[in-house]
Amino acid sequence: MSTILLVDDETQILEILTSYLQKDGYHVLTTMTGESAIQIADSAAVDCIILDLMLPDVSGEEVCRRIRKHSRVPILMLTAKSQEADRIHGLEIGADDYLIKPFSPRELVARVRAVMRRAGDYSALSDEFAAGQLIISIRDKTIRKNNIALDVTPNEYRLLTTLARHPGRTWSRDELVREVLGYDFEGYDRTIDTHVKNLRQKIEDDPKQPVYIKTIYGLGYRFDVPVKK
Repeated sequence: MSTILLVDDETQILEILTSYLQKDGYHVLTTMTGESAIQIADSAAVDCIILDLMLPDVSGEEVCRRIRKHSRVPILMLTAKSQEADRIHGLEIGADDYLIKPFSPRELVARVRAVMRRAGDYSALSDEFAAGQLIISIRDKTIRKNNIALDVTPNEYRLLTTLARHPGRTWSRDELVREVLGYDFEGYDRTIDTHVKNLRQKIEDDPKQPVYIKTIYGLGYRFDVPVKK
């Protein structure tokens, strides 16, 4: 039985979502504060976190940042903010998906299944593979360059892993949104551009002349394995 940590300061939301998640077969831990959420995430074996952004003590964004310092557990953010910039920010600091209030509890359960399935898909791959100077560890969910660990977000990790597992294949932005981010809001295909830009800053010697992640104009992106000289 997978364990879900549900973080929200509204008692009614906690009760409703707990009921739906339990009916779907999950064990649910609940808390109403950010500090408590961080403590539980540090001490308990949690498989997914549902995290409201508006908490009374520590903001959801800060909770996400602090958890991401040591954990790759899937995080689904809940928020009343509907602006695209807010949603992109949440994804960039480490959220795996984003759900805007009000929402259907059934949709939330479906999204929990999706983020956990994607996390499971990546863990089922081979433990480690190399591409040029990069080493991607599936077991540890880390990326190293020249044997130095890179500080990447979960979405950046999934994006690079998706591309690197299929070198030479051109992916459209829509395909990468579905494969990596797993949400279907209109206009979000350009979010991939931001993740690619951030990844290039971390993995390329010269981000303006990328060796690994190539832009295929009018189509999308492709991963190339550098040829050894």
